[in-house]
Amino acid sequence: MMKTIAGLYYSNDHEWVKVEDTKAYVGITDFAQHALGKIVYVELPELDEEYQAGDIFCVIESVKAASDSYLPVSGKVLEINEELEDSPQLLNDNPYENWITVIEMQDDTELDNLMDEVAYIAFCEEEE
Repeated sequence: MMKTIAGLYYSNDHEWVKVEDTKAYVGITDFAQHALGKIVYVELPELDEEYQAGDIFCVIESVKAASDSYLPVSGKVLEINEELEDSPQLLNDNPYENWITVIEMQDDTELDNLMDEVAYIAFCEEEE
């Protein structure tokens, strides 16, 4: 059974966003980590790098393939989860506790383009 968390925003590329003030914590969903399989490497974004919504901000490699992750909101990288450099499997273990990056959001109206938990579950059921 796929896990989701109420109160997060979800993209159709299977990233999640948790908002705290102007900060957006971004990670991959349970659906994404299942699709990827065993994750062996995460190429993290650079600190202070600026991205637009839809830009590739990280590459996740699994035993199956390498997959680009697309940033759901525009902004500047404030933090990266350096634990993922040595322990990329944390994304498999608990994708919602292990964010990839924290972004200083430029425009919180971009969140309107994302799905809530109910819409995301329906979206994933259509993809399966």
